[in-house]
Amino acid sequence: MNGIHIRKGYLPGAIGRVVELHGCYYSRHWGFGSFFEAKVAREIALFMDSYDDQRDGLWTAAIEDRVQGAIVIDGAHAEGQGAHLRWFVVSERLQGQGIGGRLIGEAMAFCRSRGYARVYLWTFEGLHAAHRLYEKAGFELVVQQEGRQWGREVNEQQWVLQVHGV
Repeated sequence: MNGIHIRKGYLPGAIGRVVELHGCYYSRHWGFGSFFEAKVAREIALFMDSYDDQRDGLWTAAIEDRVQGAIVIDGAHAEGQGAHLRWFVVSERLQGQGIGGRLIGEAMAFCRSRGYARVYLWTFEGLHAAHRLYEKAGFELVVQQEGRQWGREVNEQQWVLQVHGV
């Protein structure tokens, strides 16, 4: 993991790169198209417009300031629904090197420091490596349902972590 730097906060080019990483990976492996990539672009842009460093978190894993992975905690509705883990991605080049675990660790430490009692995320069946990381962090699968929120039919899953020691 030499040369990989994980940092919190905005890094120039991060928004576009997170969209690119999602668009390329999910197109190549899952057949997602422009609907999905545009959805990621739209939603992350809206998130960044209202980003509050005290409530929200964006962590990037970068090599020479080129984003190779990211994770977001959206704390806007943390009091009611819980903090929302979003846009977790690691470039295929770096998968399997512990970057994903480090990103999740940073995000969960932030949630604990903010006193968030619940963290949740939406994903879909078949992303085995990511699911293992969620389980290792303490998330539990609580909902499975057929859905189209990613632009095509998948078995959507909601994972939830009840944060202890808040």
